[in-house]
Amino acid sequence: MPFFTPSALAGPTYFAHPDGLPFSEAVRVGDILYLSGQIGAKPGALTLVPGGISAQARQAMENMGATLKRHGLSYDDLFKCTVMLADMSQWAAFNSVYVTYFKPDRLPARSAFGTSGLALGGALEIECWAYAGNGVAREGKDVK
Repeated sequence: MPFFTPSALAGPTYFAHPDGLPFSEAVRVGDILYLSGQIGAKPGALTLVPGGISAQARQAMENMGATLKRHGLSYDDLFKCTVMLADMSQWAAFNSVYVTYFKPDRLPARSAFGTSGLALGGALEIECWAYAGNGVAREGKDVK
């Protein structure tokens, strides 16, 4: 069995950020969709939501969900996430929001670490990998 599928050998597919930011919102290689990091910013704005870590965590997860939906995916398709926290003492507060987006038996593998600074002075950033296989049309458009 080959390690790479034919679609992976064709190279990556880049999906522009809907807000015109200088990075892709996601890149697909084979059956994997690599999603760029999300912070607790309001969609279409470079402004963090008020309310601290919990509100920013909810907004970051909602932003991630919107990206997944644009690619015909859901939180169930996530299998790996990396979380960066501006303050590691907020780890439990982040977790209390994060777990509400997943079924208890479908939590992605995850890493979390502290950092000395994040975009817009955010409290957190989360990036994820999603499985985009199973023959579903996933071309960067809503699947209805």
